[in-house]
Amino acid sequence: MSLRFSGGITGPGRRSVVAFVTGLIALAAGCAINPVTGARQLTLISEQQEIQMGREYAAEVQQTMRLVDDPELQAYVSRLGRQLAAASERPNLPWSFSVVDDPTPNAFALPGGFVFVTRGLMALMGTEAQLVTVLGHEIGHVTARHHVSQMTRSQLAQLGLGIGSVLMPNMESLTSLAGAGVQLALLSNSRDAERQADELGFRYALENGFDVREMALVFESLQRVSQSAGGSAVPAWLMTHPDPGDRIVTVERRVAATRLPPSPRIGAQAYLDQIDGLVYGVNPRDGFMENGVFLHPDLKFRVPFPSGWQVQNLSEAVIAANSQQNAVLQVTIAAEKTIDAASQSFLGQTGIQSGTVERSTVNGLSTVQATFTAQSESSGTLQGQVAFISHGGAVYQVLGYATQAAYAGNQAALRSTVRGFAPLTDSRALNVQPAVLRIVRTTAATTLEQFQQRNPSTISLGELAILNQLASGSAVVPAGTMLKRVTN
Repeated sequence: MSLRFSGGITGPGRRSVVAFVTGLIALAAGCAINPVTGARQLTLISEQQEIQMGREYAAEVQQTMRLVDDPELQAYVSRLGRQLAAASERPNLPWSFSVVDDPTPNAFALPGGFVFVTRGLMALMGTEAQLVTVLGHEIGHVTARHHVSQMTRSQLAQLGLGIGSVLMPNMESLTSLAGAGVQLALLSNSRDAERQADELGFRYALENGFDVREMALVFESLQRVSQSAGGSAVPAWLMTHPDPGDRIVTVERRVAATRLPPSPRIGAQAYLDQIDGLVYGVNPRDGFMENGVFLHPDLKFRVPFPSGWQVQNLSEAVIAANSQQNAVLQVTIAAEKTIDAASQSFLGQTGIQSGTVERSTVNGLSTVQATFTAQSESSGTLQGQVAFISHGGAVYQVLGYATQAAYAGNQAALRSTVRGFAPLTDSRALNVQPAVLRIVRTTAATTLEQFQQRNPSTISLGELAILNQLASGSAVVPAGTMLKRVTN
């Protein structure tokens, strides 16, 4: 990942009224029939374009997030997903279902039928029926063309901004608020889309013989995770989703109004067998902080960060910021294969002026170091220092920068990190292993607390209760119950 100090995706500029009206006439030919509702739907994106975009985004997801390295689990999720998709309104899309290596409980779909579930959500669920309702929800987003609708609305909004006062004079006073209004409209539509996807997921699971009562347990688990994390009254992920409590009530109402099959499929053992051994939580093999130093066992490097800075380990970068949010450090792997090519590519970017450039050896590693200034649209002039370091067959970019006013006060901290990159040689850190889920069948009636005493987990009793979808540690489960534990 290379740093870009300015830019981004922008929409079309102001257009003439004639061009806009002409565009609307052309758009009229872009109406299609929504596969789910049967209603006419204005769209700027054809199905082939939708599929192509989905393929490109899916490739990017797999590159940045990586898939869980478990062919049997991937095949299992894919088989269930394809079973639902084959009976949906869009069976002929190139459907794909994958588990991504991310500890956050989540699932998402891309245009064209590319669906992803995180291992964090896989760990949280307890039955095949729960997984199917999640897959059905994501299939619903695709079959109802929610992504396409949202992109079309966004493009139309961009076309309309700045000319609404010409076509509709009474909107002139609202022009300055149009951006916020469009965002609120999209948010509302997004929540509506989530509700429709819930309804479709429920229907797809039911029509395929699964116990749709399990759907409420997914929302309940997500709600408990959010509450246990100590989040705000409105967690960030709820900003585009209905409240999970409301979703639970809605599922219960649907269940009450539905005639369930005589023996709906739950599939607890089949599901738990598949997630037995799944990595749980943050995988230290992907890097972890210890005593102010970031350690990466697989890539075999260590790099110190200043005390008090907030460090985030992302899929493609390790990023840290000071408490004032005016100084940043970033470690990435450069695309170039040599330190000279990487330094030339970075310093040659538009808007960057290089200062001193020197070749040296840092902690035994060949390095090109440089100082620079850059122009940022949001923060004005930035000052920084960067090192390109050859290690393990790759080139690492260690970058530190701050606003011009804050640079002097942070210069020493930035230099300490930029020059602190070194090989990792500590055998204990190199050999660290992640926690994993293990499934244990109880031999007698027991409480979760008693189970924890006999089968110690590396997580708290409260977290273990959420993981096993039990009300508390004192909840009694009968003999023969399959329970999750977490161990190294």
